[in-house]
Amino acid sequence: MVRAPLIFALDALSGRVVLVTGGGTNLGKQAAIELVDAGADVVIAGRREEVLAEAVAEIGERCSFVSGDVREAGDATRMVDVVRERHGRLDVLVNNAGGQYFVPAEEIAAKGWRAVQRLNVGGTYTMMRAAAGAGFGDEGGTIVNVTVSPHHGMPAMAHTGAARAAVEALTRELAAEWAERKIAVVAAAIGRFDTESLRKYPEVVWRGAARSVPLQRLGTMQEFGWLIALLAGPLGRALSGSVVTLDGGADNWFGPWPPATIVDDAGGVPTEERRHTTAS
Repeated sequence: MVRAPLIFALDALSGRVVLVTGGGTNLGKQAAIELVDAGADVVIAGRREEVLAEAVAEIGERCSFVSGDVREAGDATRMVDVVRERHGRLDVLVNNAGGQYFVPAEEIAAKGWRAVQRLNVGGTYTMMRAAAGAGFGDEGGTIVNVTVSPHHGMPAMAHTGAARAAVEALTRELAAEWAERKIAVVAAAIGRFDTESLRKYPEVVWRGAARSVPLQRLGTMQEFGWLIALLAGPLGRALSGSVVTLDGGADNWFGPWPPATIVDDAGGVPTEERRHTTAS
């Protein structure tokens, strides 16, 4: 399959090897597509081999897969080892695997809370340690942790908001701790994207999600892929310790512009009259 990248040169990431967790579907698969199109060799990881195999067939020859559970330290180390055996190196780890579900905070069961924390925080940390410990060589590498926006809270998502905030804290702290080892750690905080997973929710959910974004639309999966490809390159290393937000402005405002609380009867924003003075 040949796909001409829209914003990256075909060899922008040539020679770089990237491991993408949760790479068999949705955003993870799109990230792998953009990485391959920019010249990288990509290994996608996940728990379902049949899903991974289908994704590899779609993405192309510079993509392969390894199955495993990011929550298990043994699997994490094995997946990293497989990448190094196939390609001789690992340059970038994209921690995209994660999950959550809609539920009011007071109805989150202890089991559900633990499951979300174990996957989103524990799985991310386990993969980070595996890559830092046995994956990256003397030249170091880049870790991209996918988190969520807006950061001021999301209704019915308290469990994942807490988990992703923890990952962003890990990102900042380990960026400093591992800097001497030439390991960059950056977070990509993403907003509401038009994915197959989102479309599985009732229509009122995804239409409401689009209206809550100041741009008045959901993000595209290709836009996410572009961000990951950017962070997989040299600029990603310079952004170590940062949280790069891609959410159409949702992190900066509580809903679309203009807010309903300040519009006039005509639907516009009134301009306050100012008193002009004449200089003497």
